[in-house]
Formats: sequence, structure tokens, C-alpha cells
Amino acid sequence: MHSAASRVEAALGLLLRRTTRANLYDNLVEDVEGVDETTYPVLSGIARLEPVSSTRLADEIGIDRTATTRYAARLERAGLVRREPDAGDARSTLLLLTPEGRSAIDSARRKVVDRLDGIVAEWTPLEAELFATVLEHLVGKLRTES
Repeated sequence: MHSAASRVEAALGLLLRRTTRANLYDNLVEDVEGVDETTYPVLSGIARLEPVSSTRLADEIGIDRTATTRYAARLERAGLVRREPDAGDARSTLLLLTPEGRSAIDSARRKVVDRLDGIVAEWTPLEAELFATVLEHLVGKLRTES
């Protein structure tokens, strides 16, 4: 029998696999012009952190800075992201969402919630609440330990 911790580790491993994320991102952005599985993490990261430099964004989302900059440029050409000078560092620019970018990320997040609603609808309300609480606790502990 496997311990609870080893079961969590195995499940997290599957959840964090690139193929799992790519499948999720593909579904989220299928109707969003200018966003695909490679640019979605950048768009989502900007939404969480804006205004943000490419360097900080790259650190936060785990994509190297060169790729992050390239993906941000694609999002900028699509009208979803804009750059502005960093008042604190004349050599740097900050990334922000345009209104179209905000709309795109809001749409993608609604799709995630809808998909998760469909999954947890098969659970009892107690199971769904317990899972959400435990997941929030686990993520909180992992973030404070890193």
C-alpha cells in the first residue's frame, strides 16, 4: 500500500507534466486569437503579476527569459499585451495586459472553472469543499517552503 504522501506525489507528477498542461491550455485557448499552449502561461503570468518585467515573469512561470520575451512579443503583436517603461529601471520595460488580453484571460479562466465544475459535480458537496480546502493548504505550504 502506498502512503498518502506518495499518492499525492504521483498525482502532482501527472498534473504537472507538460502534456497534461498542454492539453489543458489547448482547451482553454481554442477560441482565443493569438494565444496557444506556449503563450498561455505568459499571458496568465502577466495577469497574475502585472506590471511585471520579462525577467521576473520568466522566474515565476519557469520559462527561460528569452522564450518569455519572444512569447510576450507574440502576445503584443496579437494586441493582448503592451509594454511600458519601468520607472524604477530605465533599462527595463514592464508587461501589462491590454483590455483584449484581460478579456482573453478572463475567458480562459471561466473555461477552467467550467471544466472543474463538471468534474466536481460528480462528487458530493463535502468532497468538493474538502478537496478545495486541502489543495489550498498544500499549495500554501509548498509556496512558503520554497
